[in-house]
Amino acid sequence: MTAKQTLTFWFADLGRSDGDKVGGKNASLGEMVSRLQESGVNVPSGFATSAAAYWLFIDHNGLREKLTEAMAGLKKDHSNLEEVGDSVRKMILKGKFPGPLEETLCECYRDLSARLERDDLDVAVRSSATAEDLPEASFAGQLETFLNIRGERALLDAIKRCFASLFTNRAIAYRENHGFDHMQVALSAGVQQMVRADLSASGVMFSIDTETGFPDVVMINGTGGLGENVVQGTVNPDAYVVFKPLLEDE
Repeated sequence: MTAKQTLTFWFADLGRSDGDKVGGKNASLGEMVSRLQESGVNVPSGFATSAAAYWLFIDHNGLREKLTEAMAGLKKDHSNLEEVGDSVRKMILKGKFPGPLEETLCECYRDLSARLERDDLDVAVRSSATAEDLPEASFAGQLETFLNIRGERALLDAIKRCFASLFTNRAIAYRENHGFDHMQVALSAGVQQMVRADLSASGVMFSIDTETGFPDVVMINGTGGLGENVVQGTVNPDAYVVFKPLLEDE
């Protein structure tokens, strides 16, 4: 496996079993791209940085011991959470990308732009933690997403900010409360083509009833515009319940 392959993966080459490489969100995106497009479900193209890329960045900047020490200073009552979180995020944001990683990220961005016949493609840069979307844990809404990112410099900055968002105050507190080792979780950044949010709707769909576990319905919450509005709870979305057995009658 080449250095480039270990640092980035195209969504089309990923599946649900790759959560340890690119986190739960990006692994699921890979599953959708590789399995659903042949059925006519259009999923925007893109790539993901790997867990190895995150640790390469951390070690290149000598941050592993510093982050460990900072997290060890978090008080049990979380009274200094804001101070600790702010200091850790600043450490990461001051870091520099190692040359091979920066070159690989820019090359993938140029390749993605060329595939879609665009100059400096507008992309969404989304965070995906390796401990995300597990049966016993979910980091939904705790990590950062950056939209309408354009150009290589802006892309690198957004990826670095995604790395830093692994240590938002909410994410730190969540890991503390659920017994996750902060230094055993990595962050993958998904880089995906932006779509026209003003032409249709966006939202969240679940393949079962999330309240009861009833498997024969699909639950959809949607609204016009960006999906961030639904995820962050800034709007009251329209709700739809689809009874799966009736779809077989179509």
